[in-house]
Amino acid sequence: MTTPKVLISDDLSPAAVDIFRNRGLEVDVKTGLSKDDLIAIIDQYDGLAVRSATRPDADVIAAAKNLKVIGRAGIGVDNVDIKAATSHGVVVMNTPFGNAVTTAEHAIAMMFTAARQIPAADRGTQAGEWPKKAFMGRELSYKTLGLIGAGNIGSRVAERAIGLKMKVVAYDPYLTEERAIELGVEKVELDELFARADVITLHVPKTEQTANILSRENLARTKPGLILVNCARGGLVDEAAVRELLDSGHISAAAFDVFAEEPAKENVLFGAPNFIATPHLGAATEEAQENVALQVAEQMSDYLLTGAVTNALNMPSVTAEEAPRLKPFIALAEKLGAFAGQISDEGFTEVVVEYEGEVADLNRKPITAALTAGLLRPSRGDVNLVSAPVILQDAGIKLTETKTEESPTYDSLIRVKVKVGEGWRTLAGSVISGQPKIVEVKGMALEGEFLPTMLYVNNNDTPGFIGALGTMLGEATINIATFNLGRTAPGEDAIALVGIDSDVPTEMLGKLSALPQVRYAKVLRFG
Repeated sequence: MTTPKVLISDDLSPAAVDIFRNRGLEVDVKTGLSKDDLIAIIDQYDGLAVRSATRPDADVIAAAKNLKVIGRAGIGVDNVDIKAATSHGVVVMNTPFGNAVTTAEHAIAMMFTAARQIPAADRGTQAGEWPKKAFMGRELSYKTLGLIGAGNIGSRVAERAIGLKMKVVAYDPYLTEERAIELGVEKVELDELFARADVITLHVPKTEQTANILSRENLARTKPGLILVNCARGGLVDEAAVRELLDSGHISAAAFDVFAEEPAKENVLFGAPNFIATPHLGAATEEAQENVALQVAEQMSDYLLTGAVTNALNMPSVTAEEAPRLKPFIALAEKLGAFAGQISDEGFTEVVVEYEGEVADLNRKPITAALTAGLLRPSRGDVNLVSAPVILQDAGIKLTETKTEESPTYDSLIRVKVKVGEGWRTLAGSVISGQPKIVEVKGMALEGEFLPTMLYVNNNDTPGFIGALGTMLGEATINIATFNLGRTAPGEDAIALVGIDSDVPTEMLGKLSALPQVRYAKVLRFG
């Protein structure tokens, strides 16, 4: 196994370089690369660590033939083409916790700054004007804070606002009533938040659902005298409408750290009365930059060395503690998928995955992703755990997953059913003594290991067939490594799963398929 190699293309703490090297990875630091420069060298690397300057777009990712992971030291991934990364099987990670405290503190600071008009008061004072009578501020205590987004950062803002004796109402579709009670906030809909909030602060990513969430129409429904704070993302707020409402006094003050276009050298809000701007400083503290650099280095190292996935945006997470226990089941699922994919010659329209026993209580998402990758690979080529679920969804293939806590025979069992035409292909496997084994085909019990090359035969159970099959393989000088049989009942449907040491010639496979007892014959390959 070659040593994974990582490129750091933006300024990161030197501690991140030390982590990569101490974990046994090779690392290069090359900042300030042009897009063409990056494309020219990216195929040399397994991992790419960035902040916000590097933009791994579709062209860069297409050139990254060996790339397995992109790590963003920070929360926002606007600079990464996640769709292109996913289609190429590249994991995209961020570090949502490393700068949460810093960003929350900046939002609180901006709230105070707007409420007390500190920048304007500072300018007048330092100009020798002593403008004491020009500024009448507002207390924040006992006011209502409207929180749009109550996730990692928003919850920290709520905690600090409650410490300031503020009442906090929160809009977040993912916020449960139990979590709201835990945070000490009141869960409300947007209309109620607009009607009640003295201060509104945003803490959501920019998505199709949140883009322009504070539109002109929504801003007009807010409480007169509103203080508006945005330390989340540009594009969440109609900036021209905010300017008009600042000019009219409906919004008494606004403080923005982010803008629709950055760097914001010009903006409609600049020069508005009581508007405060900072140049995207939410995460700009020494502590935060150190934290996100350390986190991204640890996460990328874990993935490249052990397969552990943390804070991925396009793949189920697998902790370092989970990875060893999941690994044999992921291997089993991928082989079951490969088996099913190779015997689904006509294509398939539906997939059902059933988990029984102890495996049902594990983190099943990466196991299902592995099964899907194995299933698609025979027909789609280079597919992995990242790209497979998206390819399946884009193809309109229905995927259903079920679980049962008890398994009649094995501690754990995974069964896959694939709909081909009007019928189903059904397989099941288990992990036995740490190794993936096939234990059921077409409902027929057997127990065999997955070898690199195997011959699968579905036949009528008639006397002499097994001997004829063995003779045919012997005449072709094909050595038999394993031979596993299953049947429904004497004289009825039967299967033979034969591990072989060399490939089956096309001519011999044709002769085998032509035998009257044979319903189906296929050479299977498990890489």
